[in-house]
Amino acid sequence: MNKSTHREEDPTPEQFAPLAQLVQGWTTIPDIAEAMDVIVTRVHGLVDDGAVLAFRDPADGVRRIPVEFTTDGKPLDSLQGTVSVLRDAGFTDVEAAIWLLTPDESLPGRPVDFLHAGRKTEIRRRAQSMGW
Repeated sequence: MNKSTHREEDPTPEQFAPLAQLVQGWTTIPDIAEAMDVIVTRVHGLVDDGAVLAFRDPADGVRRIPVEFTTDGKPLDSLQGTVSVLRDAGFTDVEAAIWLLTPDESLPGRPVDFLHAGRKTEIRRRAQSMGW
């Protein structure tokens, strides 16, 4: 079994605030587990692997997932590869989430919206170019 070694510190309130301003809504790991009909630890594994990004809210300690990273309550399929590219480019998970959720006039729209529309190649190309 291949275990992920990606681990990050929980965001500080100063790191969490700009992310929270971009998020339209939050879901939780138990909510995703229920939508997928799997145990909670399976979703923790998906978080570790970058299939979905979760952040511990400094206000209450609950790990939250931006709803924009889900479809029908389940992780967005194209997110994992995109997160991998962003991590390879040196982004932290908070930085990656902020990039994915920030409107970009050159698209136009947010990168995450392009992932929902099935246009992952353009988003990954842009993410990869940021690492150079």
